[in-house]
Amino acid sequence: MLDFNLVPLLIVLIVIVVIFILAKSIRVVPEYQRLIVFRLGRSIGERGPGFVMLIPVVDKAVMVDLREQVREIPVQTSITKDNAPISIDFIWFYKVIEPIKTVLQVGNFELAAQGIATTTLRSVIGSIYLDSVLSEREQINNALRTRLDEVTERWGVKVTNVEIREIIPPREVQESMNRQLSAERVRRAAVTESLGTREAAINVADGQKQASILQAEGARQAQMLNAEGYAKALETIFNAAKEIDSKTITLKYFDTLKELGAGASTKYIFPMEFTSMLGDFIKTRNKDS
Repeated sequence: MLDFNLVPLLIVLIVIVVIFILAKSIRVVPEYQRLIVFRLGRSIGERGPGFVMLIPVVDKAVMVDLREQVREIPVQTSITKDNAPISIDFIWFYKVIEPIKTVLQVGNFELAAQGIATTTLRSVIGSIYLDSVLSEREQINNALRTRLDEVTERWGVKVTNVEIREIIPPREVQESMNRQLSAERVRRAAVTESLGTREAAINVADGQKQASILQAEGARQAQMLNAEGYAKALETIFNAAKEIDSKTITLKYFDTLKELGAGASTKYIFPMEFTSMLGDFIKTRNKDS
């Protein structure tokens, strides 16, 4: 016979069981996730997003995140093609494209992907010389992304990007690089200084050239002005001489003779024209008298 005192307890237990079953059966899947449902061990496909109803005990669900993920590969020591050991670490980005493959094709995707990334890194670095590793980082990123994508494609994952964060060469190589960088800076400084000296010399030469040109131009203009002045003076004298008659010229000769006579010289030179001028002057005087 059922004890009525146990009825409330049974009701509570039934409610708890129903709530537990509903909690296990009802799933609300976000937009960025998918449920891979297994019914009695067989995959029946992906479910979501939104409200998903599962059969308790019969169905089992595995959640897959569709958002782009980023993972870090810790520092790895790799050997370049010219046998130089270097330490490299990088990060890589991936996105699940086919959730069912991600669950069915690989047991632990992240662990498998990390192993593939490590071996791929060593393989890529082993085919490149040290100088190329240090100077062609973008090409190495592309090579790693391509290699990783080829492997992860069968797992339903797309590798979207790979970025090398740090490359640490051996100490000897670092010291050599520092010396090379210092020598390059000294060379650039010397080149810059020589270019400055050359440009300064060119500027000085140009300045002297311009000064010489201006000086010559000034002298030429001065000569032209002097010539013009002489020409105007001669023209003025010529115009004035045209108005002077022969008497005035003869009188000027007499004045000049007077001044010569006052000197200490005992010899005098008379121009040939003086006699004719003197005859004209005498004739003119006789006519006037």
